[in-house]
Amino acid sequence: MSIPETLPETFLFVFLSVGALSLFGFLAVASYSEARRQERDSYYRNDMLKKLTESQSPAAAATLEYLREQERIKERRNAQRKHEGHVLGGMINLAIGIGLLVFLHAVVRNTPAFYVGLIPGLIGVALLLYHYLLAPRVER
Repeated sequence: MSIPETLPETFLFVFLSVGALSLFGFLAVASYSEARRQERDSYYRNDMLKKLTESQSPAAAATLEYLREQERIKERRNAQRKHEGHVLGGMINLAIGIGLLVFLHAVVRNTPAFYVGLIPGLIGVALLLYHYLLAPRVER
C-alpha cells in the first residue's frame, strides 16, 4: 500500500492553517484581555477618586495631590517615549534605506533601480529632522 503523493502537502496545509488560526485567536484574546484590564483600572481609579473627593480630610487632599503628580510624571514619560520612538524610527528607516541602496546597487548593476533605497532613507531623515528641529522639547 502506497501513500498518495498529495498527502504530505495536505498535512502541511492543515498544519499551517491550524497554526495561523491559533496565532490570530491568541492575538484576539490577548487584545481583549488588555482592553478589559485597562477598563478595570480606569473604573477603580475613578471610583477611588470619587470617594476621595467626597471625603473632606487632609489625607484625602494629600492623596489627590500625589495622584496628580503621578499623572504628570506618567504624561512626561509617555512624551519622552514618543520622542525616543521618532529617533529610533528615523535611524531604522535610514539604515534600511542605506542597506537597500547598497544591496540593489550590487544586484542590479547598470540600472538606476538602486535609487529605490532613497525612499526609506529620506523618510528616516525626515523623522530625525522633525525630532531635532520641529518637535516640542520634552523636559526630563
